[in-house]
Amino acid sequence: MKVFLRQRKQTKKGTISLYLEIYKGTTQTPDGKTKPIRDYEYLNLYLIDKPSNPIEKQQNKENLKLAESIKAKRELEIKNGVYGFTNEFKKQTNFIEYFKNLVSKKETKGNLGNWYSTQIHLENFAGKNVTFKDIDLQFAERFKDYLNKAKKKDGKPLSNNSKASYFAKFRAALNEAVKEKIIYGNPAVETGNFKTIESQREYLTLDEVRQLAQTECRYDVLKRAFLFSCLTGIRWSDINNLVWNDVQKINDGWRVHFRQQKTKGQQYLDINQQARDLMQEVGKPDERVFIGLKYSNYMNVALQLWVMKAGITKQITFHCARHTFAVLQLTLGTEIYTLSKMLGHNDLKTTQIYTKIVDEKIKEAANKIPDINL
Repeated sequence: MKVFLRQRKQTKKGTISLYLEIYKGTTQTPDGKTKPIRDYEYLNLYLIDKPSNPIEKQQNKENLKLAESIKAKRELEIKNGVYGFTNEFKKQTNFIEYFKNLVSKKETKGNLGNWYSTQIHLENFAGKNVTFKDIDLQFAERFKDYLNKAKKKDGKPLSNNSKASYFAKFRAALNEAVKEKIIYGNPAVETGNFKTIESQREYLTLDEVRQLAQTECRYDVLKRAFLFSCLTGIRWSDINNLVWNDVQKINDGWRVHFRQQKTKGQQYLDINQQARDLMQEVGKPDERVFIGLKYSNYMNVALQLWVMKAGITKQITFHCARHTFAVLQLTLGTEIYTLSKMLGHNDLKTTQIYTKIVDEKIKEAANKIPDINL
């Protein structure tokens, strides 16, 4: 086996990607032709094409030096019999089955649907008998091209956000395989991803929340849980898993503590009396607070019917309650860092999305002043 350090120009980014090509000999194809056997390891190291200053030149020099060091390490591994033998067996693993196994381990329902959809698209694209050996840069690029042309059940093309989400799941699965040393590099990194478009975050105004509170809902537990989310910003998955042992009386107030299903972070959140009242009577420590709350199509339909019955024409999902909480807090003067903690965000940038909504509301309010006939 031989190791070569290769360069691949990325025209869109204006950089040059560094990767290793590991030549492992040849094999005979069924039609009698000789085919080279190669592995590729993408180093996530880049050179600046046509460096224009000493800093960029030095950066290129350091990245090349690091790439050469990795190349030397691989050559030593091959010499010592570490590289290429046990790995070759692992690369015969069925990637689709591996992907399914990853999906089955997902504990949260937040984006589980996207993982399932990615699995279906992978099977539609390549079938069910795909091994890791089949997955290279060309496979990743062809899958990306497939997503560009794929249709939804209604015949409409996939949205950019859906394509980006599905390709990200594909890439995440390969990253897991790298960690498990099934493959040495993730070829999907080289292709880049689709550009996402910031989606509309629907929310309710304070008056609309009050309208809902005064309107009867088919499922009382759904009404209480949704309003509870509007008052606390807690996600559906965390509300659904909330048990009475997570609820504490603190001096003159109430606090809930739970591990977020999405981020796995521990959350401690003070809630007001209105939110506590929506929980109703205390049950057993391990008993769910909102008994009967289910994630189902009929619950989603009931939610929208309740919203319409209240005279609200917006398309509302349960997650809109969380958006409502965030917008109301900012509108009422809550500082963004505090709100970020209340929402359990790991990154302040995630919370800053809501400031755009509030800025638009301020602009809209300013334009409500009638013409004073100057």
